[in-house]
Amino acid sequence: MKPRFVLVHGAWHGGWCWRPLVPRLRAAGYALTRPTLTGVGERHHLANRDVTLDTHVADIVNHIESEELEQVILVGHSYGGAVITGVADRIAPRLAGLVYLDAFIPKNGQCMLDMMPDGRRNSVLTSVIQSDTAGPLVPSLSSAALGLEGEQADWVARRVTAQPLATFTTALRLQNTLPPDIACTYIYCCGRPTGSFDQYARTLRNDPRWRYRELDTGHDAMVTDPDGLARLLLEAADSIQ
Repeated sequence: MKPRFVLVHGAWHGGWCWRPLVPRLRAAGYALTRPTLTGVGERHHLANRDVTLDTHVADIVNHIESEELEQVILVGHSYGGAVITGVADRIAPRLAGLVYLDAFIPKNGQCMLDMMPDGRRNSVLTSVIQSDTAGPLVPSLSSAALGLEGEQADWVARRVTAQPLATFTTALRLQNTLPPDIACTYIYCCGRPTGSFDQYARTLRNDPRWRYRELDTGHDAMVTDPDGLARLLLEAADSIQ
């Protein structure tokens, strides 16, 4: 059975961010889904103080189970790396591969803030806004910080939303060891590095357990270089079959 992609967006985004990539994967014959996490994107009306990283892990677990998906290549962008790590811990038998796209890889007991460089962590905490209905929220990074310019920056800026603070402060609790038959790929966006993901580039580029690749573009690679990203995702899929 041919694997299929489940694309998990990063903080402040939604399933909409994968739109430029979608036709490229489908043209190659791959099925895909791109769910939006609770409290952001078109589901931002559901934001509240109880939305945590655990909520987002459950979003994707429930999506995969309710759609009865198998042989899933789970792609996580940025914050989405924390989400797919939690998903893999819970439903590994349904997965064929994990792809971390300029993404965080939490260890057991870590939250998002633990993995950020000091400067980024401080900027997140000082940017928090209070909402009477949604509780504390973290506003999106600027388009420049996401590696975007011009029309691409405008397109993303119209769609990003604030995200519940608890998604950044909840520690991920892992209970299982990832099976060795799940192929792991890391794609580092080296064109305009944010500083948050250099740590993974350093440790994974020579790790034989990982397929390490670089993409000469900014952090939102699905927007800035969908052709290059599609090529690397299809390479990862071909290696599984």
